[in-house]
Amino acid sequence: MVDLELDQGLAVITINRPHARNAIAPETMDQLGQAIAGAKGALCLVIRGEGDKAFVSGGDLKELSTLRTEEQAAAMAWRMRSLCDDLANFPAPVVAALNGHAFGGGAEVAVAADIRVAADDIKIGFNQVSLEIMPAWGGAERLAAIVGRGRALMLAGSGAVLTADQAEKVGLVDRVLPRATFETEWRSFARALANRPAGHIKRVMSGVPASDAVAAFASLWVSDEHWAAADRVMNRSR
Repeated sequence: MVDLELDQGLAVITINRPHARNAIAPETMDQLGQAIAGAKGALCLVIRGEGDKAFVSGGDLKELSTLRTEEQAAAMAWRMRSLCDDLANFPAPVVAALNGHAFGGGAEVAVAADIRVAADDIKIGFNQVSLEIMPAWGGAERLAAIVGRGRALMLAGSGAVLTADQAEKVGLVDRVLPRATFETEWRSFARALANRPAGHIKRVMSGVPASDAVAAFASLWVSDEHWAAADRVMNRSR
């Protein structure tokens, strides 16, 4: 099951399969696609797993063991890769709240987000090589863009598993939070990102002409929200 919570501009997608350590099955892919579509218009999107054991533990091997041909394997990979692309291309900031371990395909889902925040006791690893396979959901390319090609090849090629602190040191995780306050802090962090300017900032960082960046700024400058905020600041200084 995949749950979608909408709350005043903040959308939270939860992979809710704790009995399977939130592993991705074919039905999960269908529901994840529906959830991403349902989050359209959100000012910030968070993806997380249910419970405190696993963010996403990868593909559900029991469910996916029926895929025995190259064609079937490729179709599955393309399907999940497109969903990770949808997360990466979501117009607003996307946060992966790593409430638990993220292994294999779970790490690929995590790097599809713009920002990764992690509880301090989780581990993350692109350990597909332990199954004699490789990342296929776009994770290898995204990992290289985040930590650099050499380090990415070292991590994914060896299947190394990192602690949250180790992942933060190499830039794979952006912020590590105490387990005791994790749920409260990631929500507060995501809420702070749930604003119109953050979406424009993401688009500019993705690479647009300077004219588009200036036009985005100008549209925000003349908005009622900007002048209401400016009035509050000016009134405080009097």
